[in-house]
Amino acid sequence: MKKEIIYSMKSPYRDEFRIVGYRFGEGKKTVAIIGAMRGDEIQQQYVASQLVNRLQHLEENLLLAPDCELLVIPTINHYSLNIGKRFWSLDNTDINRMFPGYDKGETTQRIAAAVFEAIKDYEYGIQLASFYIPGDFIPHVRMLNTGYEDIDAARMFGLPYICMRKPTPYDTTLLNYNWQVWETKAFSIYAGRRNEIVKEDTRMLQRSILRFLGKIGAVQYKDSHAAYYSDVIDERELIALKAEAGGLFYAYKTASDEVKRGEKLGVITDGLDGSILKTIYSPMDGIVFFVHNSPLACQESTLFRIYGR
Repeated sequence: MKKEIIYSMKSPYRDEFRIVGYRFGEGKKTVAIIGAMRGDEIQQQYVASQLVNRLQHLEENLLLAPDCELLVIPTINHYSLNIGKRFWSLDNTDINRMFPGYDKGETTQRIAAAVFEAIKDYEYGIQLASFYIPGDFIPHVRMLNTGYEDIDAARMFGLPYICMRKPTPYDTTLLNYNWQVWETKAFSIYAGRRNEIVKEDTRMLQRSILRFLGKIGAVQYKDSHAAYYSDVIDERELIALKAEAGGLFYAYKTASDEVKRGEKLGVITDGLDGSILKTIYSPMDGIVFFVHNSPLACQESTLFRIYGR
């Protein structure tokens, strides 16, 4: 294992900002793995750090392919992590909306440029991502329809679903999009939540990435857990159920739960007198793909996403 500084800059108030990467093996640039890009992606950073630990063990035991190089960057935004902010701590910009970056631009553009320069030539790219709404996800691989997506490779993770999304102009600054434009086979991995470590979800994410590395021949990994043959869905197939009123939100269902048409999913109650303002019902038979996990619900915020069967 080689520990190196991917990017650094001086700070007038705090310790020098450093993005640390860990390289394993040598030869063809095979897989780059990005952990937390935002300050509240605790689970994503934890999974990436555990992968560093596991890959170090595999390398020490000569279980890495002799002609593959792997790179893991556990976190890109630890300044914000240290103070509990989601976006860049100084100007509240999102690094994941700054790619491919600009090395003479604003701070987050420079960070994105340095990171992208380090990872753009890898054959595969894996991002441990989080959604813009706080909530729990059913485990899945997400890819953008750019013409460079590889569904067969995505199935190697063995997660229940592969969710495809048609990119909008707003998405052209995402890491996933730019990775694909530079002809890297890019995957965003979602499971569980972002701001805490959920043991079963983190184990599933670690196993899925190691399973993928084993399938492409980068490591020797014996997977003792059953893998899924992933169903491919279009994000437009997911039915979003939004809050018709603001208030305190209580969910009766969690991600992965099967539901029936008309089944009660959750309620929004008045924060002062406890009366029920709205009850959320399932519009179809299906599976809860996403559920909002904050106790506060703003009007028109997405509370559930249902995948109909």
